[in-house]
Amino acid sequence: MLIDNYLYSHSILKVMDKFVMDLEEAKKHLLISDHILTMTYPLVNDPKLLLSVIENLNLSFQAGISAVLEYERELKLIPPYHDSPEGRLDVFKQKIIEKYEIPNEYVKMIEDIKSIVEEHKESPVEFSKKDEFVICSDEFKRLKTINVKEMKEYVSKAKIFISSISSIVGKK
Repeated sequence: MLIDNYLYSHSILKVMDKFVMDLEEAKKHLLISDHILTMTYPLVNDPKLLLSVIENLNLSFQAGISAVLEYERELKLIPPYHDSPEGRLDVFKQKIIEKYEIPNEYVKMIEDIKSIVEEHKESPVEFSKKDEFVICSDEFKRLKTINVKEMKEYVSKAKIFISSISSIVGKK
């Protein structure tokens, strides 16, 4: 009996560690984004740093989503899901948004940030122009620019999002 209780509590702590670790990972990447944007960028003034901001924001959102989904799975409130960024985002949209009254603007922002990261990976040409970083598609059909003002808005909203995820995961 004592061994069974130990194994049960140990397995719960192991899973709890997963969503706590995901939450800490989300906070870490958010802090990195904020630091690059508020401390490093003003010193260096290189728009390429904005890519690091957006990449860390993407990692922060992914870890935040993973944290709340792991928490819900631990409580057996959601079924198993495909463990990929797309699979997690789908379950997040279907099961978590409405339940915890998370505004849909966050999903839109997460999708926008993910799109920018993907466009950057596939982009044959990128360049800096004044205080913006420009990502070009093949044959320059599409141009995506990122700037400091937009990144500040993303970081500000990400702080609120991660804070709400933290309060959800910290409830029990």
